Amino acid sequence: MIDKALLKMLVCPESKAPLKQVGEELICEKSQLAYPIQDGIPVLLVEEARKIKPKK
Repeated sequence: MIDKALLKMLVCPESKAPLKQVGEELICEKSQLAYPIQDGIPVLLVEEARKIKPKK
């Protein structure tokens, strides 16, 4: 689990939108990307993110 204070500071490198933690990923709804968390460290690289489907 990412510290809440740290999570408030993190943004998506693609869209600069806030991120929310869902399991072992940080999700950006604006850019539709999911960034992995590996060994407790967020990997905020667009090339490492997976594309997610938009919520309807």
